[in-house]
This record gives sequence, structure tokens and C-alpha cells, in this order.
Amino acid sequence: MTPHPARLVAPDGDGRPHPAPVDPLHFRSVLGRFATGVVAITAIDPVSGEPCGLAANSFTSVSLDPPLVAFCVAHTSTSWPLVRAAETHCVNVLGEHQRELSGRLAARGGAKFAGLGWRDSPRGNPVLDGALAWIECTIEAEHQAGDHVIVVARVHELDAHAEGGPLVFFRGGYGRFQP
Repeated sequence: MTPHPARLVAPDGDGRPHPAPVDPLHFRSVLGRFATGVVAITAIDPVSGEPCGLAANSFTSVSLDPPLVAFCVAHTSTSWPLVRAAETHCVNVLGEHQRELSGRLAARGGAKFAGLGWRDSPRGNPVLDGALAWIECTIEAEHQAGDHVIVVARVHELDAHAEGGPLVFFRGGYGRFQP
């Protein structure tokens, strides 16, 4: 396969050619070829006392010492301010059977937790029934990055929770892992 030549446009004010802007739809299409897992980030809203949460597919481990994880949240998220206001939050690693739950938590508004089964984590956050694992965290740092915020969180407690395969997001849709 031959490398794709860089697309350059006319020189700007400094006389040097500069790269053409990246088309957002092409960007999404190409990066969609990278399979990711899906997590639900949950907390208890400190104002209402009700569970709140959102789905994310940009989650990763960051460090063993100290134990850190990271995830990205869109600036347009209406759920993140509720989760962020809580002292702690819980990252639930979703299983392949939780596609509908992921969609519910990714949607705007509505009663996201109506009819959902969950139990309290050690610090009182929702651990969703059927989640493969849970990771209880506090926010360590936030980094503005384009239309998202990168949240780095310190892990305080974690455990495996249920058996099964992971919920996978690939090319704009959900799938499953076939070993």
C-alpha cells in the first residue's frame, strides 16, 4: 500500500503551504475503524439524590501508580454536569447484552434509570446490574480538548461484577467480541 500524500493547500501569510482541514465526516469514518469498549459513568446527583449517568466509548487506563483512568465527555453533554457535581463516580464496563442500556444513557433527557437494576458501590454510586466490572473514582484533572473534555480520574476501588463478553462500538454501531 502506498502512503497517501499529504494534502496541501496554497501558502498562507507566512508563504509556507499548510495542510488542508480534515473533513469531520471522514475523520469520524476513519477513526470509527478503531473498536472500543463502552462504559457507563454513574453517580448520585448531590442536589436531587437521584442516580445520573452517561455512556462513553472513550475510556482507557492511564497509570498503575497512582491508579488512574481517563474518559472523554462532549461539552454538549447534559448529564456530565450532574455526574461531575458528585464527589465520586463509578465507571461501569458494559457487557454485550447492555446495548439498550448504553443507548438509554447516551440519549438526552428522560428517566435514564427508570426500571434499571443497580446496587450501591462502596461509596454509594450506581453499579449497574450486568456490568462486567465497576471502577469507583474521583476526578483528578480535566483537560479541554476541542469539543470534549478529557477527564482523568483516580481509582479508589474496583472489582469484576458479572461474566460475559464486552459491548463493543465499531464503525458507528454496536457489536460483540468473537474470540
